[in-house]
Amino acid sequence: MAPRLQLEKAAWRWAEEVPPEAVTQEHVEAAYRVALPACLRAACRRNCRGNPNCLVGIGEQAWLGEIDEDAFHNIEDPNAERRKKNAFVGLTNLGATCYVNTFLQMWFLNLELRQALYLCPSPRPSGPTAAEGPSVGTDYEPQSICEHLQYLFALLQSSRRRYIDPSGFVKALGLDTGQQQDAQEFSKLFMSLLEDTLSSQKNPEVRDIVQKQFCGEYAYVTVCNQCGRESKLISKFYELELNIQGHKQLSDCITEFLKEEKLEGDNRYFCETCQSKQNATRRIRLLSLPCTLNLQLMRFVFDRQTGHKKKLNTYIEFSELLDMEPFMEDKGRGFAYELSAILIHRGVSAYSGHYIAHVKDPQTAEWYRFNDEEIEKMEGKKLQLGAEEDLEPSKSQARKPKGGKGVYRSRNAYMLVYRLQSRAKTLTTDIPAFLKDLVERDNSKFEEWCTEMAEMRQQSVARGKVKHEEVKELYEKLPAKAGDSYDFVSLEWLQQWLDEAAAPKPVNNQPCLCPHGKLHPDKVPAVKRVSATVADYFYQRYGGGPRLTEKALCRECVVERCRILRLKNQLNEDHKAVSNLLKANPKEDEGFWVGKPSLRSWRQLALEQMEAPQESQARSNGKVNGEAEGKDEGDVEKREEEGLRFNEDIVCPHGNLCTSEGERRVVSREAWETLQRYFPSAPEFPSSREPCSQCKLLEREGAENEALHKMMAGEQKACLSNLFQDKNRPVLSTWPQEGGELYVVPRLFVEEWRKFVRRPTRCRPVSSVGNRELLCPHGGLMFTFASMAREDSKLVALLWPSEWERIRTLFVVDQAIRVLRRRPAPQEEGEGDAAQGAEGSPSSPLFITEPELCLDCREGLLCQQQRDLREYAQATIYVRKVVDSKKVMKEAAPELAVSSSEAEEEKEEEEEEEEELRAEAGRDPDFSQANSSSSNTTNAAKRPKLTPTAPALAPAFPKQQGVRRSARHRKVRGEKALLVSANQTLKDLKIQIMHAFSVAPFDQNLSIDGKVLTDDSASLGSLGVTPESVVLLKADEPIVDYAAIDDVMQVCMPEEGFKGTGLLGH
Repeated sequence: MAPRLQLEKAAWRWAEEVPPEAVTQEHVEAAYRVALPACLRAACRRNCRGNPNCLVGIGEQAWLGEIDEDAFHNIEDPNAERRKKNAFVGLTNLGATCYVNTFLQMWFLNLELRQALYLCPSPRPSGPTAAEGPSVGTDYEPQSICEHLQYLFALLQSSRRRYIDPSGFVKALGLDTGQQQDAQEFSKLFMSLLEDTLSSQKNPEVRDIVQKQFCGEYAYVTVCNQCGRESKLISKFYELELNIQGHKQLSDCITEFLKEEKLEGDNRYFCETCQSKQNATRRIRLLSLPCTLNLQLMRFVFDRQTGHKKKLNTYIEFSELLDMEPFMEDKGRGFAYELSAILIHRGVSAYSGHYIAHVKDPQTAEWYRFNDEEIEKMEGKKLQLGAEEDLEPSKSQARKPKGGKGVYRSRNAYMLVYRLQSRAKTLTTDIPAFLKDLVERDNSKFEEWCTEMAEMRQQSVARGKVKHEEVKELYEKLPAKAGDSYDFVSLEWLQQWLDEAAAPKPVNNQPCLCPHGKLHPDKVPAVKRVSATVADYFYQRYGGGPRLTEKALCRECVVERCRILRLKNQLNEDHKAVSNLLKANPKEDEGFWVGKPSLRSWRQLALEQMEAPQESQARSNGKVNGEAEGKDEGDVEKREEEGLRFNEDIVCPHGNLCTSEGERRVVSREAWETLQRYFPSAPEFPSSREPCSQCKLLEREGAENEALHKMMAGEQKACLSNLFQDKNRPVLSTWPQEGGELYVVPRLFVEEWRKFVRRPTRCRPVSSVGNRELLCPHGGLMFTFASMAREDSKLVALLWPSEWERIRTLFVVDQAIRVLRRRPAPQEEGEGDAAQGAEGSPSSPLFITEPELCLDCREGLLCQQQRDLREYAQATIYVRKVVDSKKVMKEAAPELAVSSSEAEEEKEEEEEEEEELRAEAGRDPDFSQANSSSSNTTNAAKRPKLTPTAPALAPAFPKQQGVRRSARHRKVRGEKALLVSANQTLKDLKIQIMHAFSVAPFDQNLSIDGKVLTDDSASLGSLGVTPESVVLLKADEPIVDYAAIDDVMQVCMPEEGFKGTGLLGH
């Protein structure tokens, strides 16, 4: 079938020859494409949206032919959640609790520990069955940690579920399910908690189970080298913590744990026999070993260079059988152990990763891999670690070495569990009656859920089969045959009806209606023509409407559309005619003025005017027929924003012809009459019409004002040339030795005046000098002479007396402010020194201001400025990354977003200044000297720091500059802007810098104005970080491979461990 646009054109091709008044029913049906042939399934690959008779590819493929029952529902088989025969039960990962799950599975397969926990009675007896726990009829729920562990073990043993939820146990411990903790620390704390909990039991098999299973003894033996005296300190242990750094075999780790240590020098031992400090040796001697020997491989170590933990991803070799007799002090008994469990940490970082466990079933000697909900049985009763070792290959590590039979190597194992070979493996674990009741209650809930899910599946299958038969039967009857009654039905609804997942809603044809309540001709692609028989079934079963039968073909819409199409065709012809007429020059006094933008976009304006009731379709229809041009769209959008109609762009504000001849042109009478047929109300201006007299008068006045402003600017520049060029500005060293005075004006006045002189036609002239802005409400001066020379120099400008006299004649001055310099009389020296802060010598000058300084207001101003610098919020600072103290990093950094108008304006100002300065350089010998000296000086700080008023005058004014420097911060490469507040800490800033530069906080060295920032807990305000400050960032090279940025965020957070949890008694 032809594309939709071709079908659209073919459906309306008759409108080129048929006038609107001659439209017949045949034309109406052609417009609605009733007679188009239907598409065949074999020939049409997808649905033809332009053909209402194409019923292929609307979703029927899923229903034709035989369908599997599973396709009728999206409910998983509940039996998939059922525990398989002779399989273990998994544990749900609640977020970051995989480390808990690994230990629970390992402890569950310790049959002695499980049986002892089952023998532990409930602390809440109920009736005569107190010894057996609560009575069967009570609604018992676990409360304590021990009770939750009992219930969890019972579920792992007898539950019918494939996996269970340990949230009760985790909640009882108070663990944060979203934060991964140290697995080794969890093991230690929980064993200690369990031992303490069971210590109150009367049954010794329960009370002493932790000591019997996991507790061993070793002695710290110290031998004096002088007298040979031995001192022993016997200690219990529940696990041996073995250092793996620098070792490849487990036996080497154990040997290092037991190696002899020399106590010499400052670390000498105080011998009680010798009664003095003596050189000695110290070592650990193993006295007894438990039935279950836990060997903790210290993979997570503290890195002194980074200040945080890191993981050692090195291979360690260990065997399935471990003979501990060579390491024992008493070698008479047998200490042969066999491997029973391996706990694995997958991941390269100490702050993230995943924990799994490989545990051997003590009854069948088969190995299982426990990964939260998933449990996998190893083949051939052999341990297989290859999957875990190959998932995350280390870049710095060589490939895994090969080992012999019964020997394994792992770089992710962090705990090895060995059991004595002599232990009995036929121990039976019987669940107490009260726990059986809880398990049966949970199993009953699970069976009810399975039954409910199975019923829902059956109901979905039954509904699907009915729907299948319905679709197969109706789809064959769906096409409307020639001569039979038919309906138009929404395509969207038909697709919903054929959708497997969604239940059909009532038929909704409302979006396809025209203003007359019938089918809109433009909505034909959104509907399909079906037989009236099938439509009757649809509306009877699903309801909805309105029905769109053959009577719903709207003749009014077809006639209107025919009229518009004919107008468009005429418009195309008129557009060509007007374009040809515009090429010829019209006769004098016979043409008409038309705006150039109107001429460029008149065809698009005419199209929009034709389809005003259907504005949403106008633009697309124009583009379909090739009638819209890209160059016209900008003019049309501009006219829409300004609200202009055709030819209104040459109408002045007074309603007359505008004076700008560049925006209009003359067209011939014939062209104007053609345009007027489309825009009868357009403003008409014959070519003999004169432009608006009022606008001409305003233009003359504007030209005169511009000339006047240019003259004013020239005169003022000639009178104050040094002030304009910023040359020969007042400096203390150039003042006369006796007497002398300077005048003060606001810096803003000077800057605005310079802008006017540079661009007198764009800027307004400056008429007055507002010196009262520099005074307090009492009329006193707000600045000291020392501050005007330093931090307040950006607010004031100093003038020579001659310049001040010219200022008074050129501008209106509200208040004169001057600074006098004179040498005090001998009797005034002391007073002058105390009052004005002279240097203290008899020849020190005395500075006097008129008006005098207002000390109270000055102090208030300083306090306010200091407070503003210390109490800012969401202010901008700049962080600049450097590779050393001088060189800025050359890596590209995205520039700050600065508006183009500001950048262009600043660039234009500087270019104009440089041109003027170059022109003056030849005439003024001082200019080149000042300019060259200034180029060799380093730039001042971006923002001067406020300092208290100095008793003596600070250094002289900066050297005169040839080019005005912009106050805007100049961003350089390797620099980024950050929004900060004064009350946030340095640590918060480091985290922001981490996101901006991808540098971890512990690799950041920050400084400001030469001061190193080290206190992470201090606020930015207290560290002197003020708005617009530049903070230098020097990044250390990473010592190890860090994990993802989330791990770095974890490093930044304080490590609280198990603080506040039940493991610490909370």
